[in-house]
Amino acid sequence: MKNFRQKLPPLDPLIAFEAAARHLSFTQAAQELHLTQAAVSQQIRQLEDFLGVPLFLRAHRSVSLTQQGRDFQHTIAALLLELANATRELKVTDRDNPLTIATDQSIASLWLMPKLTEFRIQYPDIKLRLIASDDLENCINPDVNIAITFGDGQWKGYNSRQLFVEKVYPVCSPDYIQRFGEIKDAEDLVHHHLIELEDHNSSCMNWRRWLNAKNVDLPVERLDISLNSYPLVIDAAKNGQGIALAWQHLTTDELIQNQQLINPIGQSVESDLGYFVLWHNDQRLSEDGQAFLDWIQTKILPV
Repeated sequence: MKNFRQKLPPLDPLIAFEAAARHLSFTQAAQELHLTQAAVSQQIRQLEDFLGVPLFLRAHRSVSLTQQGRDFQHTIAALLLELANATRELKVTDRDNPLTIATDQSIASLWLMPKLTEFRIQYPDIKLRLIASDDLENCINPDVNIAITFGDGQWKGYNSRQLFVEKVYPVCSPDYIQRFGEIKDAEDLVHHHLIELEDHNSSCMNWRRWLNAKNVDLPVERLDISLNSYPLVIDAAKNGQGIALAWQHLTTDELIQNQQLINPIGQSVESDLGYFVLWHNDQRLSEDGQAFLDWIQTKILPV
């Protein structure tokens, strides 16, 4: 059957008819539907005009169904019940679908995961699916509801909100300082064991870019180890293998407070780039998605 608009009556008159037929009363139907008795009567008249047959016999203080009305009631009541059940099942199924969050492995392991327990306590009914990948295509795609990724905030087809700027500083273990001596300034760094993060994102901060920002033009003499995982870079620094570049928001307060890592020169570099939370601009953010977006914004501490 095609062109349902021409073949089917509007839904509101059908609902009014079902209620009036069940109660055999326009007044009780109006009370159930929170309408006036006149509105119910008008909708049923509209339905009868569409069908071309009377559905009710109207007396002074009562109404009764015609034969056509009784036949129509049986069909309409069953169809409305089926439609209501299908709608309820769809809502339940949609609620059961997890909210998919995607980000890179650094944010996932060092920043987001330690905070998710709080979110789960605050929103126990929201099901989460977390994708941790350094491949941008795994984070920016239609199957992901919210992404947290690095850049300038400009992604076609997405709304964005900045979480934090790129603020980076050198870190090492206290043991490293004991073994190799005090580091007085940025120029001293080029003579030490530097740990580099291999990142396919050319805009991410590396040692050469960081030193240039500090007006250090000397060649990096001791770039001893390169790793393609930021958590491993931080682990290597904690284990005394050298000096790494650390993001302020990814180097947790516990590391600094417990003196597992220190900034040996007390300097940092900040750029215009940073981490942004993204969501599709052609889709209305779900209630769960909005809850996550509002919650994650509260996790950003001023720097």
